Amino acid sequence: MKIKVGDKVETIDDAIFGVVTKISGTAITIKDSDGFEFQFEANELMLTTNENTIENAIYDSDLEAVKREKEVKKRTFIPAVKPKERHAPKFEVDLHIHHLTESTRNMTNYDMLNLQLNTARRQLEFAIRKRIPKIVFIHGVGEGVLRQELETLFGRYNNVKFYDADYKTYGLGATEVRVFQNVES
Repeated sequence: MKIKVGDKVETIDDAIFGVVTKISGTAITIKDSDGFEFQFEANELMLTTNENTIENAIYDSDLEAVKREKEVKKRTFIPAVKPKERHAPKFEVDLHIHHLTESTRNMTNYDMLNLQLNTARRQLEFAIRKRIPKIVFIHGVGEGVLRQELETLFGRYNNVKFYDADYKTYGLGATEVRVFQNVES
């Protein structure tokens, strides 16, 4: 856009409006509505029109282009590909004694604890053989004896890590074991 004498301009940085009265090189002299003259560089000014009414702004624009610009683009649904591990159901082993035997009659606490630990050991070995990555052992809260014995058992394996299971799902009475298949012995 070329500015010429007689054009209405305004400054970019200040609120000064006026009419161009003289141009000498890149220096442009403008006269504002109060009769004061100001001198600016050409890159500090921009052309204005006296037709800055809302009607002209509406009628001079392409309504369809404005509608397309304002239109909300619908997001295409791309299903997220989850890792294989998330799809696999967790292998749960309930170690409550009433799930492991019909009756605890004639069993001492030592016998019950050994039954629970043998079951846990068998299930962990099964999971390692079948390459099951996660196992949840449900042991209950109690006094913590079974939990301590399970931690001792899991600590003997160098390819497993164990931690408390999801609190929302199991509460405080479960331990989750993660089996790593490619660990060197």
